[in-house]
Amino acid sequence: MGLQNIELEITAGQHATGDTQTRFAHKYGISLEEAGEQIAHISAMGRAEGLDFATTLFTNTMDAHRLTKLAQRNGLATPVIQALFKTYFTDKNVLRSVGVDCGLKANAVEEVLNSDAFQDEVVQDEREAHSLEINAVPFFVIGRHGISGCQSVMNIMEVLREAHTAHVNAEQDQGARCGSEGCRIG
Repeated sequence: MGLQNIELEITAGQHATGDTQTRFAHKYGISLEEAGEQIAHISAMGRAEGLDFATTLFTNTMDAHRLTKLAQRNGLATPVIQALFKTYFTDKNVLRSVGVDCGLKANAVEEVLNSDAFQDEVVQDEREAHSLEINAVPFFVIGRHGISGCQSVMNIMEVLREAHTAHVNAEQDQGARCGSEGCRIG
């Protein structure tokens, strides 16, 4: 399942337009004031993790996702994704730098960014997310539980507890027994 590679906003153009607060209010059907409060909350959580959301751009992220697919094929997905979050998917020049700085070959990055390589894979990931009614990022699937959007550590811990409890209950229902030599059912 490739759901880790979903565009933030499929309809966004290649160049930034409008301000984040207005776009956020429109997208979620809330007031400008509520949007500002939510953005401030998300920004505070980002800063706590070392991400600065002070300036965000509403641009298409297809190229960033295609670069991520290339990085996955080369075992460099984690550093590329982390670098992209720090630069917020700005433009192809930044994408080139991120890819090369993280260890991808410059010619491979250039080939991806100047073609439609990996586009079908990203679109398939988006279709799969849509079919699962995933419409916010980040989105985590833990067992049969989902965590949508930016959540507090407390909320995430609660979902983890619920997933663990469900898993333990399912094992008990199936007569699973786990020990130092692994698990067996029945």
